[in-house]
Amino acid sequence: MDTNYVHGYTEPESRRLGDQADTLAALLHDGTAYPAGSRVLEVGCGVGAQTVHLVARSPDAHLTAVDVSKASLHQARSRVEGVEFRQADLFDLDGEYDHLFVCFVLEHLPEPEKALAHLKTLLRPGGTITVIEGDHGSAFFHPRSEHAQAAIGCLVRLQADAGGDALIGRRLYPLLTGAGFCDVTVGPRTVYADASRPGLVTGFTRDTFTAMVEGVGETAVARGLITPERWDHGVADLHRTAREDGTFHYTFFKATGSRT
Repeated sequence: MDTNYVHGYTEPESRRLGDQADTLAALLHDGTAYPAGSRVLEVGCGVGAQTVHLVARSPDAHLTAVDVSKASLHQARSRVEGVEFRQADLFDLDGEYDHLFVCFVLEHLPEPEKALAHLKTLLRPGGTITVIEGDHGSAFFHPRSEHAQAAIGCLVRLQADAGGDALIGRRLYPLLTGAGFCDVTVGPRTVYADASRPGLVTGFTRDTFTAMVEGVGETAVARGLITPERWDHGVADLHRTAREDGTFHYTFFKATGSRT
């Protein structure tokens, strides 16, 4: 799996992934629970941030979690028990599973269509796939800021340069149907944060989204995508949306499909 994780493998990024998963657990995992004894494969488990919630909602399923990064798997093993962790490239995976769970993975792949086509071969007939992705084009906020939008645009550009797609959420339906999955359904999972929802302001606006954008600042400036002054202005304006009179909106997309 040729992937270049634009956010890096740093301790702050691991912490951000955990914050994101915990803050959005109810939103993203609602409707996802697997029967006792079912064979479930989590593809691209990373540091295990989503694995924790899969286990909590399906404690009697047989969960295998796979990632290409040895360091990430080490953290995942320390985070959750009762899971079979494996280091492997997505395209080297084999076996047969009842259910696949793929969260925040396709956005980093240069050929998500081929990845999904291969994953379909791992499903038993009648088995299901669940895919969750974000779409940075869905971010809007108050107060408005062209500088903040420019900072977000740098992240989108860097991810595209690395072979990924930070806008992939809007593509899930054609991607899954194009890979041959049937009964595909896609629905938005919207985050909206204002001062009446302090947990989301802290957990998502500040510690998830703004932290994610901040993490690529040095690279964005070094590559000449933005000036240091405009970058600092943009990040400050993102933090401004987390104040008492600020608001923030973002949409994730959750898709399900099956193999005939």
